[in-house]
Amino acid sequence: MTAQALLEHLLFAAGLAALSALLVRLMIAFPILDHPDHRKAHIHPTPKGGGIGIVGAFVVGMLVLFLTAHFARLADTQFVGVILAAVAIAIVSLLDDLKDFRFVVKLAAQTLAALVAVGSGLVVHRIAIPWVGVVELGVIGTVLTVFWIVACTNAVNFMDGMDSLVGGVTLVTCVVLAVVGMQQESWFFYAACLTLGAGVAGFLPFNLPPARIFMGDVGSQFLGFILAVLGVAAARFDSAQVSFLLVPLMLFGLLFDTGFTLLRRAWMGERVSAPHRTHIYQMAQRGGLPVPVVAGAHAGFALFQGWLALGFENMPSDLKPFVILPPLLVQFAWLTLVAWRARRAGLSWRAG
Repeated sequence: MTAQALLEHLLFAAGLAALSALLVRLMIAFPILDHPDHRKAHIHPTPKGGGIGIVGAFVVGMLVLFLTAHFARLADTQFVGVILAAVAIAIVSLLDDLKDFRFVVKLAAQTLAALVAVGSGLVVHRIAIPWVGVVELGVIGTVLTVFWIVACTNAVNFMDGMDSLVGGVTLVTCVVLAVVGMQQESWFFYAACLTLGAGVAGFLPFNLPPARIFMGDVGSQFLGFILAVLGVAAARFDSAQVSFLLVPLMLFGLLFDTGFTLLRRAWMGERVSAPHRTHIYQMAQRGGLPVPVVAGAHAGFALFQGWLALGFENMPSDLKPFVILPPLLVQFAWLTLVAWRARRAGLSWRAG
């Protein structure tokens, strides 16, 4: 890619970020208020639904790409269906921000959208296992792909409970993945990441602590779904489809926190879908770490994971699956620190 082309792409992204910011300002002017309660971190009614800016910027970017771009036009109509499914998730999530649906309604919408993606051909067909080799997954690959898309969508959604945490992580993720797409000359993947990142960049300044607006489910579920689908698309970067690990690697901090919290709550006999304030990041804040520090720590995790992702393609094939180990050690260290601070503060890990 030439320097001039890159500049044009960055200017286009800046325009989409401005559009996102404009939509966010409108949501602040005509707010859907999120009222505080004992399970929420904020203490004043705050607008939510700022994710409309992210959705709007991405949809406009994809429309322009589809109608005018020659270097990264949608080679397969499968992505049209997937993007429409993502928009459907955004609409259901916006209604949820207004009406507060039961979790089963949101789960059904996410599962239907995941089935659209799988039905469009976005499936991880094989996986490389160290010392075993490439294993064909067959129908299990379809099941695992649906599970991944739904799990990633919910992980991003569950972690969106602190100013700028999800926004910061996903912005770093989109920038790194756009660079990876450029390196791989996967131009639609590159353009999708650039466009999504532009939407997040327009929203994030309004979400920095203390937040003027929250992303809401309309933003977090949309982000989680699109990033999950891009993870499946990234599997095409190599024949063994190990590159599927790129998106889980970039989102590892969010996925670890969500997975640990769900498993811990199930082990303790709690209803895992019930509201609570016992995610690791929430316990860190309740244990005395300021919100900017906790959100900044997660952005730092994403930067570290991004450094690993940028070197991923140059790693020996047998070592690529082990790329998850360094961030896993980081997350265990973070969990240890948070648990120590929570114990000092006399906090219980049980919901209450």
